[in-house]
Amino acid sequence: MTYEQTLDWMFGRLPMYQKQGQSAFKPKLTNTINFVKHLGNPEKNFKAVHVAGTNGKGSTSHMLASILQEAGYKVGLYTSPHLKDFRERIKINGKEISEESVVSFIAKNKAFLEEQSLSFFEMTVGMAFHYFSEEKVDIAIIEVGLGGRYDSTNIIVPEISVITNIGFDHTDMLGDTLEKIAWEKAGIIKQTVPVVVSEYNELTYPVFQSVAIEKDAPIFLAEEIKTDFKSDLLGSYQKKNIKAVIATIERLKGFTVTQEHIKSGLLNTVKNTGLLGRWQILGGHPKIICDTAHNKEGLSIVISQLLTQNFTQLHLILGFVKDKNLDKILPLFPENAKYYFCSPKISRGLDVEKLLEKATCFNLKGETYSSVSEALQAAKSKASKNDLIYVGGSTFVVSEII
Repeated sequence: MTYEQTLDWMFGRLPMYQKQGQSAFKPKLTNTINFVKHLGNPEKNFKAVHVAGTNGKGSTSHMLASILQEAGYKVGLYTSPHLKDFRERIKINGKEISEESVVSFIAKNKAFLEEQSLSFFEMTVGMAFHYFSEEKVDIAIIEVGLGGRYDSTNIIVPEISVITNIGFDHTDMLGDTLEKIAWEKAGIIKQTVPVVVSEYNELTYPVFQSVAIEKDAPIFLAEEIKTDFKSDLLGSYQKKNIKAVIATIERLKGFTVTQEHIKSGLLNTVKNTGLLGRWQILGGHPKIICDTAHNKEGLSIVISQLLTQNFTQLHLILGFVKDKNLDKILPLFPENAKYYFCSPKISRGLDVEKLLEKATCFNLKGETYSSVSEALQAAKSKASKNDLIYVGGSTFVVSEII
């Protein structure tokens, strides 16, 4: 198979959360355990940092990888979802896995994958671990896909675990309270393995403390750190992520990382890792910003920062997936903005007419468009050079215009 044919097989034949939602979620690790055993347990051949959380885990993972690269280490990075190309999920020192490696891995293991009916994410985790093992990375930064306890990545025993912001997302699978969601995320805490918690919340931190005590795992609260370090990842919300990154690096044993490595790693995260979609500026006059924030907690921070910008008129291009609770999300948006409603081109995309109907209930006025690109072109044509255009609501909306 060609690379394109391989991706079509991966995306089309097997369950994939991005396309299907809850039905693709498997609350067990059996398949992943069997798969890595089939591969010779590659996850045991490299050291790792495991990163979970509702918001911030992607940025945190990329900053950690960048710092360790600056320190001279060969660093694997596994993240999800991808924005443009599947290979973004699996990188070593910022370089994506080759198309040939993807094709070869699937061809070699296709019979097993079909026989065992592995999900898209399960096979991708196996591919990443195999690749990192074959390439002999010094350390890999592994981002959780969904939750923690039953996430396919949770078969590793890392050097240190990191838990970032906790908020209401994927409540159909992780629970309908912050405590329940925190407990699922706390599933990555391993026996005696240190854990860094990004920020304090009176509902979630006691959950992490309880699990850490049970596992005899030292626990550290990152928000207590005082630092002036800055990152090239823009957005005020990165301040919390930077503290989590520093706390993690300071407690990561066996690696020599200086303050200069931290400084340069943070300032060169995009260059070193290729991260996209975090308060990314796509143009000026009018200024165009996109961000992958897609839940209440993430969007509230992004919208607050949007409203601090200098502009004459705010134009918002919005699209969501079907399982988002719009009653909690839409009230966050300002009524005096111009809206361009659209739907991402995935099966989970929320119908644009339904979005318009719901938005009208919250006095958000705008028009519908058949695609994200059409909505962006409309906004550009209507905006003056002193206006601000924002694109977001979903990772998949952002992926279509980057």
